[in-house]
Amino acid sequence: MITGNNILLTGGAGSVARTLIPRFLDQNPSVLRIFDNNEPGLTKVRSTIDDERCRYLSGDVRDRDRLARAMEDIDIVIHTAAMKHVDICEYNPFEAVKTNTLGLQNIVDTAIDANVERVVFTSSDKAVNPANTMGTTKLLGEKLITAGNNHRGDRNLRFASVRFGNIINSSQSVIPIFAGQIRDGGPVTLTDERMTRFFLTYDDVFDLVSQAIKKMQGGEVFVYKMPAMKIEDLAEAMIETLAPEYGYDPTEIGINVIGRRPGETFHEEIMTEREAQRAYENDEMYAIQPEMDEFQAETSTVGFTDPSELVLSSENAPKLSKDEIVKLLEENGPLIATESDFDRNHGSETESEEQSDSFNGTSAIDH
Repeated sequence: MITGNNILLTGGAGSVARTLIPRFLDQNPSVLRIFDNNEPGLTKVRSTIDDERCRYLSGDVRDRDRLARAMEDIDIVIHTAAMKHVDICEYNPFEAVKTNTLGLQNIVDTAIDANVERVVFTSSDKAVNPANTMGTTKLLGEKLITAGNNHRGDRNLRFASVRFGNIINSSQSVIPIFAGQIRDGGPVTLTDERMTRFFLTYDDVFDLVSQAIKKMQGGEVFVYKMPAMKIEDLAEAMIETLAPEYGYDPTEIGINVIGRRPGETFHEEIMTEREAQRAYENDEMYAIQPEMDEFQAETSTVGFTDPSELVLSSENAPKLSKDEIVKLLEENGPLIATESDFDRNHGSETESEEQSDSFNGTSAIDH
């Protein structure tokens, strides 16, 4: 559905959106509007992507009037703008609500008014049994998106959500941070040895979003089938692989356990037991049907069947071995930390709250 359509991408200067832009352009849209409140970020994106189909719009999702103008003649909206740092949201819950909840309601309302055809909301696995403010706002966001299907009237408009896990090599994620720490001789800092996480690649993210656009009937939550790993295994695998590249013996690089941060969980869940009862699958992902009675009469999601087996938590999921972890990292970007990577992940170049990827400090990102 991308080909020939007009696309609006909110949070367009964020690291996830930046990887989606060239992939969307490969699908030949008529127009791709890149919307962000981060002026330096927009300027950076514009300097790296020279394409006449791109439009660079400065604006905030909290501003409904600005969104209404940005939404004119748009066919598909991909909403990635959000506050995503767990600890920042925990300390600033009112700001998280303004962006993640009220901003999303603005997306729903303006999409209805503009007769948009599809809206995809990028949520987080933190929305499952949320233990922190960020996850709670994401869960409420999913509820608002599902409810949007009930308020669209007779318009040809459908809303759906996609849940992301942790994205390999995203800005301020654990992997470039570990790489920078190893480059500097250690130690690598780990919040807890018991931590496990699901991981996505950027190709997985694009596949998840594009399939949601094509296959949604309205109100679903789509979740990718992601590999899981122990964060301690990730740290050890990276030390064994990278230390020699930087001239160190791997035994010289220690791991310091610094304790969990506020709102941080040991494991990640991709759906609740209740959601599992209405989940369907294809080869790549799950589709969780909406629970509200108003939507139960909708046709089931195209191309999905009853699941043969559901893995709900990274705690119980099969874990990648260290060799498999190294292979996955090597296939999805360089393991060697560059100076710019290190600086970006240590605060010299930060993204705005609305666009930045979440970061729990050292053990795993909380997207």
